[in-house]
Amino acid sequence: MEFSTIVFWLALLGLALWVVAIYNRLVALRNRYLNAFAQIEVQLKRRYDLIPNLVNTAKGYLQHERETLEAVTRARNEALSVLEQVGAGAGGGEAMTRLAGAENALQAALGKLNVTLEAYPDLKADQTMQQLSEELTNTENRVAFARQGYNDAVMAYNSYRQSFPQVVLAGTFGHPADASLLEFDDSAQIQVAPQVSF
Repeated sequence: MEFSTIVFWLALLGLALWVVAIYNRLVALRNRYLNAFAQIEVQLKRRYDLIPNLVNTAKGYLQHERETLEAVTRARNEALSVLEQVGAGAGGGEAMTRLAGAENALQAALGKLNVTLEAYPDLKADQTMQQLSEELTNTENRVAFARQGYNDAVMAYNSYRQSFPQVVLAGTFGHPADASLLEFDDSAQIQVAPQVSF
């Protein structure tokens, strides 16, 4: 064999290995953000399971606040429904927007419930209620942590996918679009320092 033929085949082999490496990295990064979304899903389902217990415990004390309790239940059911629809389709912009909207509505309903609970010292002192509130708070922290992990994985995927030459090859490899971040309304509030006045 001629030297030029050997060089040609080595160059072709090198190019093929380079393309395979790009493909494998895209798959690994996509799987990482899909796994991160699965972690969010676990924490959100945990929260959705806690909310009915919280509402049922509060019902005995808040019989005349039925509208607030029903709003929390409706928002929880809607958020769960959207989460189930999103499922394995994590990453799409429209799906993440719908999930964020449902979560924002649930947060608003829970916020109203918390304001209502403040007016009932007997309910706040109830051991079951305290335990459920603490579990819900812990779950909120877990959701925030899982969301951060998901968004970090999405950023890594998008950054790699948008780089050259991956951007040219990604569509061919079945990665036609960037993944979407999951942002809730509290994302903007977290960025703002609290105002203190005397």
